[in-house]
Amino acid sequence: MTAPIIHAAWFKAKQTQALLAALDSVRAGSARFVGGCVRNTLIGAPVDDLDIATQLTPDQVIAACQQANFAAHPTGIEHGTITVVVDHKPFEVTTLRRDVSTDGRRATVAFTESWEEDAQRRDFRMNALYADAQGQIHDPTGGGLDDARAGRVIFIGDAATRIKEDYLRILRFFRFNAWYARTPIDPAGLQACADLVAGLDTLSVERVWKEVKKLLDARDPRAAWEGMSAIEVRARALPELDNARRLRALLDLEADLMLPVDAMTRIAAALEGQENAKTLARRLKLSNEERDRLVTALGDDVKLTSYMSLREMRRAIYKLGNEAFRDRVMLAWAGSGNDKAQQWRALVAHATMWKPPRLPLTGDEIMAAGIPAGPKVGVIMREVEDWWIDADFPDDKLSVIERLKAVAQGMS
Repeated sequence: MTAPIIHAAWFKAKQTQALLAALDSVRAGSARFVGGCVRNTLIGAPVDDLDIATQLTPDQVIAACQQANFAAHPTGIEHGTITVVVDHKPFEVTTLRRDVSTDGRRATVAFTESWEEDAQRRDFRMNALYADAQGQIHDPTGGGLDDARAGRVIFIGDAATRIKEDYLRILRFFRFNAWYARTPIDPAGLQACADLVAGLDTLSVERVWKEVKKLLDARDPRAAWEGMSAIEVRARALPELDNARRLRALLDLEADLMLPVDAMTRIAAALEGQENAKTLARRLKLSNEERDRLVTALGDDVKLTSYMSLREMRRAIYKLGNEAFRDRVMLAWAGSGNDKAQQWRALVAHATMWKPPRLPLTGDEIMAAGIPAGPKVGVIMREVEDWWIDADFPDDKLSVIERLKAVAQGMS
C-alpha cells in the first residue's frame, strides 16, 4: 500500500513551511516531522506538539534559525533538542540519535544521520512515523502505518529491550493503549511489562504521576487499566489507587452516557479515602492544588443525594466550589450503581452552570454600622453570610444592609 501524504492545515501553515525551508537551506531533505503529529494526523486525532527530526547538528539548526530570524532555544541540548519559535509557533527540532548506553531512566546518545537508527531507539512503531517536506510519510520500522490504522500498540523490535532502555515505557505502553488501541493489548508487550515490572521502582515519582494523569485522561481507559492491574503494574506503581469497583463504575458511567471526563475525578474515584489521597500526594509529590482537590473530593462534610433541591445544590456548591461539587457528585453517582441517571446528570450540569455569588458586604460596611475593628467584625460577617445563604443568596444589597443593622443592634 502506498504511504499517504500529509495535507493537514498545520503542515501547510506558513510557520511550518518557513522552518522546513530554513533547515533545507543547509541540507536538502534533512528534516522530517516525527511522532505524535504524524500519527495523529494519520488517524484523524488532534495535533498538539510539532516535533521535527533532522540530520543537522544542533549547531547547524541554531545557525539556520538565526539566519532566518527565528528564535532558537537549546532546551535539551544534551539530547540534541532545540526549541524553535516561528511567529509565536513553537517547534521542537531534534538531531537524529542512537543510544550509546541506557540505565532504564535516561540514555546517553550519539548523533547520527540514519533515519533507521533514530527510529529504532523510539518506543512504539506507531510513534516512529516520519513526514518529509513534501508531506510523504516514511515508516522505517515497517509496521507503524499498519499499527496506527489498526489501533495497535506494538514495541519496536524486542519489547523487553525497549523497556530496559526506559522503564517508563511500561506505563507508556498502557497509556498509548488507553488512547489509541482498537484491538486487544499486544500479548508480547504485556508479557514484557510483566517480566520487568520491578523496573518501575527506579523511576522518579514525578514521571510516574505525569504518565498516570495522561493515561486517565483518555476517553476510555478501561482495558488499559485492567491490563495494568492484571500484571501488578497498578499495584506496584499506584498502590493507593485500589478502589477498583468505584473507578470501574465511574468509567462505565462516562462511557455509557458520553459524559465529559476528568483524570483527577477518576483518580479520586480510585482512592478509598482522604488518608489514601494524602499518602498518594506525599509519595508522588503532587502539587498542593492537586492534593487539596483529591482530599476535598473524598470528603463527606456535605451530604449529596440525587434528589437534592436547587436550593440545596446551590448551598453545597457555595461551600465546596464548583469543581469539588462536581467531583463529589460523580463519585456519589458511581457509588449509586447508575440509579436515577437523569437526576445525577442535572447535578453535574448545575455544577457547571451556577457560579456562586459573592456576599455583597464588606468589613468597612460593618464598621460603618458602628462595629469597632476587631474580631467582632468577622463574627458579624459570618452571621450575615449564614442568613444570606439560608435566604438562597438574594441579590439585594438593601436587604443585606438591613440584616447587618439587625445583627449589629443585637450584639450592641
